[in-house]
Amino acid sequence: MLARIRAFFAERQLIEVETPLLCSATVTDPHLESWRVEGVGFLQTSPEYAMKRLLAAGSGSIYQISKAFRKDEAGKRHNREFTLLEWYRTGFDHWQLMEDVADLLEKLLGQKQVMHLSYRQAFENSVGFNPHQVSLDRLRDCARQCCRVDFDSDDRDLWLNLLLSHRIEPELGRSAPTFLYDYPASQAALAQINIDEHGEAVAERFELYIDGMEIANGYRELTDPEEQLARFDADLLYRQQQGLTPVPIDRHLLAALKSGLPDCAGVALGIDRLLMKQLGVERIDEVLSFSQERV
Repeated sequence: MLARIRAFFAERQLIEVETPLLCSATVTDPHLESWRVEGVGFLQTSPEYAMKRLLAAGSGSIYQISKAFRKDEAGKRHNREFTLLEWYRTGFDHWQLMEDVADLLEKLLGQKQVMHLSYRQAFENSVGFNPHQVSLDRLRDCARQCCRVDFDSDDRDLWLNLLLSHRIEPELGRSAPTFLYDYPASQAALAQINIDEHGEAVAERFELYIDGMEIANGYRELTDPEEQLARFDADLLYRQQQGLTPVPIDRHLLAALKSGLPDCAGVALGIDRLLMKQLGVERIDEVLSFSQERV
Protein backbone atom coordinates (compact mmCIF):
# COMPACT_ATOMS: atom_id res chain seq x y z
CA MET A 1 0.00 0.00 0.00
CA LEU A 2 2.80 2.45 0.86
CA ALA A 3 4.48 1.82 -2.48
CA ARG A 4 1.23 2.41 -4.37
CA ILE A 5 0.59 5.63 -2.43
CA ARG A 6 4.04 6.93 -3.31
CA ALA A 7 3.52 6.01 -6.96
CA PHE A 8 0.19 7.86 -6.96
CA PHE A 9 1.81 11.09 -5.76
CA ALA A 10 4.88 10.70 -7.97
CA GLU A 11 2.54 10.64 -10.99
CA ARG A 12 1.07 13.93 -9.78
CA GLN A 13 4.49 15.45 -9.03
CA LEU A 14 3.91 16.03 -5.32
CA ILE A 15 7.06 16.17 -3.21
CA GLU A 16 7.36 13.76 -0.27
CA VAL A 17 8.50 15.59 2.88
CA GLU A 18 9.42 14.79 6.46
CA THR A 19 8.65 16.99 9.46
CA PRO A 20 9.46 16.60 13.18
CA LEU A 21 7.43 14.29 15.40
CA LEU A 22 8.51 16.35 18.43
CA CYS A 23 7.71 20.09 18.37
CA SER A 24 7.62 22.88 20.92
CA ALA A 25 3.85 23.40 20.44
CA THR A 26 0.86 21.28 19.51
CA VAL A 27 -2.79 21.51 18.45
CA THR A 28 -5.16 23.51 20.64
CA ASP A 29 -8.15 21.43 19.48
CA PRO A 30 -10.02 20.50 22.71
CA HIS A 31 -11.04 17.15 21.20
CA LEU A 32 -7.41 16.03 20.83
CA GLU A 33 -4.99 15.36 23.67
CA SER A 34 -1.26 15.49 22.92
CA TRP A 35 1.55 13.68 24.68
CA ARG A 36 3.96 16.05 26.41
CA VAL A 37 7.59 14.91 26.50
CA GLU A 38 9.08 16.59 29.54
CA GLY A 39 11.75 19.14 28.71
CA VAL A 40 11.38 18.58 24.95
CA GLY A 41 7.89 19.40 23.68
CA PHE A 42 4.90 17.50 22.29
CA LEU A 43 4.49 14.44 20.11
CA GLN A 44 2.46 15.63 17.16
CA THR A 45 -1.18 14.62 16.60
CA SER A 46 -0.56 15.22 12.87
CA PRO A 47 2.14 16.85 10.72
CA GLU A 48 -0.26 19.64 9.68
CA TYR A 49 1.37 22.67 11.28
CA ALA A 50 4.89 21.88 10.10
CA MET A 51 3.70 21.06 6.57
CA LYS A 52 1.94 24.41 6.38
CA ARG A 53 5.22 26.09 7.31
CA LEU A 54 6.81 24.33 4.31
CA LEU A 55 3.94 25.48 2.08
CA ALA A 56 4.42 29.07 3.25
CA ALA A 57 8.14 28.74 2.47
CA GLY A 58 7.33 27.87 -1.16
CA SER A 59 7.42 24.07 -1.23
CA GLY A 60 4.49 23.69 -3.61
CA SER A 61 2.17 20.67 -3.31
CA ILE A 62 3.50 18.13 -0.79
CA TYR A 63 2.62 14.89 0.97
CA GLN A 64 3.87 12.94 3.97
CA ILE A 65 3.45 9.46 5.43
CA SER A 66 3.96 10.00 9.13
CA LYS A 67 3.43 8.53 12.56
CA ALA A 68 1.01 10.51 14.71
CA PHE A 69 0.19 10.30 18.42
CA ARG A 70 -3.03 10.95 20.34
CA LYS A 71 -2.93 10.33 24.05
CA ASP A 72 -6.50 9.33 24.87
CA GLU A 73 -7.32 7.32 21.75
CA ALA A 74 -7.41 3.54 22.13
CA GLY A 75 -9.96 0.94 21.12
CA LYS A 76 -11.38 -1.04 18.23
CA ARG A 77 -10.59 1.68 15.66
CA HIS A 78 -7.98 3.69 17.55
CA ASN A 79 -4.36 3.22 18.56
CA ARG A 80 -2.40 5.88 20.40
CA GLU A 81 0.34 5.68 17.76
CA PHE A 82 -0.91 5.38 14.18
CA THR A 83 0.02 6.18 10.57
CA LEU A 84 -1.29 9.23 8.71
CA LEU A 85 -1.08 10.14 5.08
CA GLU A 86 -1.38 13.91 4.81
CA TRP A 87 -1.20 15.97 1.63
CA TYR A 88 -1.70 19.55 0.44
CA ARG A 89 -2.49 20.74 -3.06
CA THR A 90 -1.76 24.39 -3.81
CA GLY A 91 -4.42 26.12 -5.90
CA PHE A 92 -7.01 23.46 -4.96
CA ASP A 93 -10.28 23.96 -3.12
CA HIS A 94 -11.86 21.21 -1.02
CA TRP A 95 -14.00 20.01 -3.96
CA GLN A 96 -10.93 19.38 -6.12
CA LEU A 97 -9.27 17.67 -3.16
CA MET A 98 -12.25 15.31 -2.80
CA GLU A 99 -11.63 14.28 -6.41
CA ASP A 100 -7.99 13.63 -5.50
CA VAL A 101 -9.06 11.42 -2.58
CA ALA A 102 -11.52 9.56 -4.81
CA ASP A 103 -8.75 8.89 -7.35
CA LEU A 104 -6.54 7.50 -4.57
CA LEU A 105 -9.36 5.23 -3.37
CA GLU A 106 -9.74 3.88 -6.89
CA LYS A 107 -6.01 3.12 -7.07
CA LEU A 108 -5.83 1.48 -3.63
CA LEU A 109 -9.24 -0.17 -3.25
CA GLY A 110 -10.46 -0.39 -6.84
CA GLN A 111 -13.43 1.70 -5.70
CA LYS A 112 -14.66 3.92 -8.54
CA GLN A 113 -18.02 5.10 -7.23
CA VAL A 114 -18.22 7.69 -4.42
CA MET A 115 -21.09 9.69 -2.95
CA HIS A 116 -21.34 13.27 -1.66
CA LEU A 117 -23.69 14.26 1.16
CA SER A 118 -23.92 17.62 2.91
CA TYR A 119 -23.95 17.77 6.72
CA ARG A 120 -27.39 19.36 6.43
CA GLN A 121 -28.73 16.58 4.18
CA ALA A 122 -27.37 13.90 6.51
CA PHE A 123 -29.24 15.34 9.50
CA GLU A 124 -32.44 16.00 7.55
CA ASN A 125 -32.42 12.41 6.24
CA SER A 126 -31.70 10.87 9.64
CA VAL A 127 -33.41 13.02 12.30
CA GLY A 128 -35.59 15.34 10.23
CA PHE A 129 -34.18 18.80 10.97
CA ASN A 130 -31.67 21.33 9.67
CA PRO A 131 -28.69 21.18 12.06
CA HIS A 132 -27.74 24.78 11.28
CA GLN A 133 -31.11 26.20 12.34
CA VAL A 134 -32.68 23.76 14.82
CA SER A 135 -33.39 25.16 18.30
CA LEU A 136 -31.12 24.06 21.13
CA ASP A 137 -34.06 22.52 23.00
CA ARG A 138 -35.12 20.34 20.07
CA LEU A 139 -31.52 19.38 19.32
CA ARG A 140 -30.89 18.43 22.94
CA ASP A 141 -34.12 16.43 23.26
CA CYS A 142 -33.41 14.53 20.03
CA ALA A 143 -29.85 13.70 21.08
CA ARG A 144 -30.94 12.51 24.52
CA GLN A 145 -33.56 10.24 22.99
CA CYS A 146 -31.47 8.89 20.10
CA CYS A 147 -28.23 8.47 22.05
CA ARG A 148 -29.81 7.47 25.39
CA VAL A 149 -27.86 9.96 27.48
CA ASP A 150 -29.00 11.90 30.53
CA PHE A 151 -27.03 15.09 31.14
CA ASP A 152 -27.40 18.77 30.33
CA SER A 153 -25.34 21.20 28.29
CA ASP A 154 -25.83 24.38 26.26
CA ASP A 155 -23.06 23.35 23.84
CA ARG A 156 -24.74 22.87 20.43
CA ASP A 157 -21.70 21.18 18.95
CA LEU A 158 -21.68 18.58 21.72
CA TRP A 159 -25.23 17.51 20.85
CA LEU A 160 -24.55 17.66 17.10
CA ASN A 161 -21.46 15.49 17.54
CA LEU A 162 -23.40 12.98 19.63
CA LEU A 163 -26.06 12.62 16.94
CA LEU A 164 -23.46 12.43 14.21
CA SER A 165 -21.39 9.74 15.93
CA HIS A 166 -24.26 7.61 17.30
CA ARG A 167 -27.05 8.01 14.74
CA ILE A 168 -25.62 9.20 11.40
CA GLU A 169 -22.01 7.98 11.04
CA PRO A 170 -22.77 4.25 11.39
CA GLU A 171 -24.80 4.38 8.16
CA LEU A 172 -22.43 6.55 6.10
CA GLY A 173 -20.47 4.93 3.28
CA ARG A 174 -22.35 1.64 3.27
CA SER A 175 -23.17 1.55 -0.43
CA ALA A 176 -20.14 3.58 -1.55
CA PRO A 177 -17.43 5.71 0.10
CA THR A 178 -19.17 8.93 1.13
CA PHE A 179 -17.86 12.47 1.50
CA LEU A 180 -19.71 14.44 4.19
CA TYR A 181 -19.21 18.17 3.57
CA ASP A 182 -20.30 21.68 4.67
CA TYR A 183 -19.89 21.24 8.42
CA PRO A 184 -21.20 23.96 10.77
CA ALA A 185 -18.98 27.06 10.89
CA SER A 186 -18.46 26.39 14.62
CA GLN A 187 -16.67 23.16 13.64
CA ALA A 188 -14.37 24.71 11.04
CA ALA A 189 -11.16 23.87 12.94
CA LEU A 190 -8.50 25.05 10.43
CA ALA A 191 -10.86 25.37 7.45
CA GLN A 192 -12.17 28.46 5.70
CA ILE A 193 -15.80 29.49 6.20
CA ASN A 194 -18.14 30.26 3.31
CA ILE A 195 -21.85 30.86 2.67
CA ASP A 196 -23.71 27.90 1.14
CA GLU A 197 -26.60 27.97 -1.34
CA HIS A 198 -29.06 28.30 1.55
CA GLY A 199 -27.36 31.43 2.89
CA GLU A 200 -25.85 29.64 5.89
CA ALA A 201 -22.25 29.91 7.07
CA VAL A 202 -20.51 26.55 6.70
CA ALA A 203 -16.97 25.25 6.99
CA GLU A 204 -15.23 24.31 3.73
CA ARG A 205 -14.43 20.95 5.26
CA PHE A 206 -15.17 17.30 4.48
CA GLU A 207 -14.79 13.88 6.03
CA LEU A 208 -14.70 10.58 4.17
CA TYR A 209 -16.60 7.55 5.48
CA ILE A 210 -16.42 3.91 4.41
CA ASP A 211 -18.80 1.40 6.03
CA GLY A 212 -19.57 3.76 8.89
CA MET A 213 -15.94 4.56 9.72
CA GLU A 214 -14.22 7.90 9.26
CA ILE A 215 -11.18 7.52 6.99
CA ALA A 216 -10.11 11.09 6.16
CA ASN A 217 -10.64 14.72 7.19
CA GLY A 218 -9.96 17.56 4.74
CA TYR A 219 -10.15 21.37 4.55
CA ARG A 220 -9.83 24.28 2.25
CA GLU A 221 -7.15 25.69 4.47
CA LEU A 222 -7.51 28.86 6.52
CA THR A 223 -4.84 31.38 5.46
CA ASP A 224 -5.76 34.38 7.68
CA PRO A 225 -3.33 34.61 10.65
CA GLU A 226 -5.64 36.84 12.73
CA GLU A 227 -8.58 34.48 12.33
CA GLN A 228 -6.31 31.53 13.14
CA LEU A 229 -5.14 33.22 16.36
CA ALA A 230 -8.76 33.94 17.33
CA ARG A 231 -9.61 30.25 16.88
CA PHE A 232 -6.59 29.21 18.93
CA ASP A 233 -7.67 31.58 21.71
CA ALA A 234 -11.23 30.22 21.60
CA ASP A 235 -9.88 26.65 21.88
CA LEU A 236 -7.75 27.57 24.88
CA LEU A 237 -10.70 29.26 26.61
CA TYR A 238 -12.83 26.16 26.06
CA ARG A 239 -10.00 23.99 27.38
CA GLN A 240 -9.85 26.11 30.52
CA GLN A 241 -13.62 25.95 31.03
CA GLN A 242 -13.59 22.15 30.64
CA GLY A 243 -10.60 21.61 32.92
CA LEU A 244 -8.44 20.31 30.07
CA THR A 245 -4.65 20.57 29.92
CA PRO A 246 -3.48 23.98 28.61
CA VAL A 247 -1.13 23.91 25.62
CA PRO A 248 1.04 26.59 23.98
CA ILE A 249 -0.06 28.21 20.74
CA ASP A 250 2.16 27.39 17.77
CA ARG A 251 3.71 30.80 17.06
CA HIS A 252 5.79 29.35 14.23
CA LEU A 253 2.59 28.48 12.36
CA LEU A 254 1.16 31.96 12.91
CA ALA A 255 4.39 33.48 11.60
CA ALA A 256 4.16 31.25 8.52
CA LEU A 257 0.58 32.38 7.89
CA LYS A 258 1.66 36.00 8.20
CA SER A 259 4.40 35.43 5.64
CA GLY A 260 1.77 34.07 3.26
CA LEU A 261 0.24 30.60 3.05
CA PRO A 262 -0.80 29.92 -0.56
CA ASP A 263 -4.41 29.11 -1.32
CA CYS A 264 -4.55 25.35 -0.81
CA ALA A 265 -6.54 22.38 0.40
CA GLY A 266 -5.25 19.61 2.63
CA VAL A 267 -6.40 16.24 3.93
CA ALA A 268 -5.28 13.69 6.52
CA LEU A 269 -6.10 10.05 5.81
CA GLY A 270 -5.71 7.17 8.26
CA ILE A 271 -3.64 4.52 6.53
CA ASP A 272 -4.31 1.88 9.21
CA ARG A 273 -8.07 2.33 8.81
CA LEU A 274 -7.81 2.22 5.03
CA LEU A 275 -5.86 -1.03 5.34
CA MET A 276 -8.63 -2.38 7.61
CA LYS A 277 -11.11 -1.74 4.79
CA GLN A 278 -8.83 -3.30 2.18
CA LEU A 279 -8.42 -6.48 4.23
CA GLY A 280 -11.98 -6.59 5.59
CA VAL A 281 -11.00 -6.69 9.27
CA GLU A 282 -12.80 -5.05 12.20
CA ARG A 283 -10.00 -4.16 14.62
CA ILE A 284 -7.09 -1.79 14.04
CA ASP A 285 -4.69 -4.06 15.91
CA GLU A 286 -5.18 -6.64 13.13
CA VAL A 287 -3.27 -4.36 10.71
CA LEU A 288 -0.56 -3.19 13.13
CA SER A 289 2.72 -5.04 13.54
CA PHE A 290 2.76 -3.92 17.18
CA SER A 291 -0.48 -2.74 18.78
CA GLN A 292 -0.45 -0.70 21.98
CA GLU A 293 -0.77 -3.81 24.14
CA ARG A 294 2.41 -5.29 22.60
CA VAL A 295 4.84 -2.38 22.99
